[in-house]
Amino acid sequence: DRIDNAPGKSCIVAFVLGDHGMTEDGNHGGGTSEEVNAGLFVHFSPGCNARAGYDQRIDGRELGSESTQAFDSIHQIDLVPTISLLLGIPIPYANIGGLVTAIMPNPFGENEVTEVSSSTPYIATALALNAAQVWTYLHTYSLTSRDLPRERLLELKELLNSATTLYQEAISQSQKEVQGNSYHDSAEFRQACNLFKIFLAESTGLGKQVWTQFNENGMMLGICTLFIAWVLANPLWKRDVRKQMGSMILCWFGSNNRIVVNGDKDKEDQFVKSLQSFRLLEVAASLICMIFYSGVLTFGNSYIEHEGDIVTFFLAIQCLLVFRRWYYESNKNATRTAIFMYLPLVVVLCSRFHNAFVTGHGLDPSIRLHASHNALVFLPALAVLLALRLKWFESTQTLSVSNLIDVLSIVCLACSWWEKRTRDHSRNGHEFAQASIICVIIGVIHSVYCTGSELMSQDNENQVQRSWKLLCHSRLALFRVMLFLVIVTGPSTASTAVIVLVQCASLSQMMMQSKAFAKIDAPVMAAMWRLLIRQIFFATNHHCSFNRLHFSAAFVATDTFQFHVAGFSLFMNTFGWELLGTLLLLLTSRFTNFTTVNSMDEPSRVWDWFCFYQCTETLTSCVSVSAMKRHCEYLYLIYFFVSPARLSRSQNYVSF
Repeated sequence: DRIDNAPGKSCIVAFVLGDHGMTEDGNHGGGTSEEVNAGLFVHFSPGCNARAGYDQRIDGRELGSESTQAFDSIHQIDLVPTISLLLGIPIPYANIGGLVTAIMPNPFGENEVTEVSSSTPYIATALALNAAQVWTYLHTYSLTSRDLPRERLLELKELLNSATTLYQEAISQSQKEVQGNSYHDSAEFRQACNLFKIFLAESTGLGKQVWTQFNENGMMLGICTLFIAWVLANPLWKRDVRKQMGSMILCWFGSNNRIVVNGDKDKEDQFVKSLQSFRLLEVAASLICMIFYSGVLTFGNSYIEHEGDIVTFFLAIQCLLVFRRWYYESNKNATRTAIFMYLPLVVVLCSRFHNAFVTGHGLDPSIRLHASHNALVFLPALAVLLALRLKWFESTQTLSVSNLIDVLSIVCLACSWWEKRTRDHSRNGHEFAQASIICVIIGVIHSVYCTGSELMSQDNENQVQRSWKLLCHSRLALFRVMLFLVIVTGPSTASTAVIVLVQCASLSQMMMQSKAFAKIDAPVMAAMWRLLIRQIFFATNHHCSFNRLHFSAAFVATDTFQFHVAGFSLFMNTFGWELLGTLLLLLTSRFTNFTTVNSMDEPSRVWDWFCFYQCTETLTSCVSVSAMKRHCEYLYLIYFFVSPARLSRSQNYVSF
């Protein structure tokens, strides 16, 4: 109503549009017409004189079906030049969209009361400006890149020259027939409009062909390469792995391996067979879960929205199955009951607690919308984090300087968050955040130096002691990198870091159990590590979409945007947790071989299965993208931000 009742001389336009369509069940991301097509609604105020412009619209009938199709189809990028001209501003330099003539209003005359006789000359001028801008961009781009085919550019140039010549002839003819600067409608103007529109449509098609289409040959080559890597990464190539899996299956079906205790042969034999059944069930469940998660779900359009819940559910299944076996064994042998039996429950409960109560990751603490941003929450969490650092990550007694570095980092971080929550906006906490980051960098350098010194040392230590020191130094370096992630993710991550440390410590202890009754098979252990690492990604408010990026990570210590610093901070904020988890598993699997007894190869097998799961997920993701052509709009968005960046600085507007 406000638009319809606007004053007579004011022109107000309302656009209602969507970036994609949707299927009947509410999903999108595929290639169906329901998903790639979107609605467009445009409403003009009476002052725009849109009705008259629509009655005299140009639809391309003068040049046949090709021209008509160019006028009928509307792409989202076509709104860029259309809205620019409606606002009276230059068309963006990197635009390759074409003007939507159907929604251009009919201009008024010089007295702004009476409308002109026809809008066709003005539409032709607008299309000429649009075509000149697009050609300038394509020509400049072709000088710096060979992506655009030369033959197509020559064809476009000829088409543009024909349209320009016809447009100039129409102007000359109109000036002869009408006095003044007013132009009337003519066949030459309409034919020029048709040629300009065909040029714009073909230019858009060329851009899509070069920048937004899937290179299927390249994708097939990549998929074949990944398939070869997946086959080679299969742990079943190793003889000991095949032997272990085969013996487990044979024992479950009834082998002759029997253990006799206190003469009760049948009872003990049934007990051993039950344990073998539990272990086989754990392995089968882990393989089924990982195949379903890494392979099947990537072919669905809706799995992205629910991936976090699926990962948490699968992790709970794996942990509860392990706890079931340990609990069953402890009831049969009371002397073997130990605290480690409850470690699987610790992992599950920590995940559930984190998802339920810890929120607000990636948000500035000054917003005051989340309980995790309250000082009563993040200060105790930082205190616990500091206590865990001093208790769990101390390798020798000579690292007092190392302790001081981490204490200063955490204290500065607490002061930074405290200042950001104050009502005084002049206190933004950037100085303390910068000091905390500097302490983290110094700490990481110190850890790398200690690790290198240990590797180069010639001390007569046994392999177990040296491996343990290397593991401690490496874990301390990862802890300090985690502190950087806490800094760039916000106060909520203080609680997250404590929970993640407890979960990783629990999995590490479960992994190092060497006793036969507590041993966890490598496929199961690798599945729990993979699911936990992925669960942390979603628990920190990340998601597989652009709109869930934590852009605040670029401004935790500064008000100005610095490209390299901001890019690194955003990268670590997004992928840092997965990198840390993967490196921690690698270190644990490698160094644990020398620090445990009677389990010389099992930790390294865990890493092999972990890599196999990751290769499976990568391969199936590439296959699903190739098969379903999913998220072409994201590729086009990447082109929009990356490709024109080299050129946009040279020109900001175009003239005809």
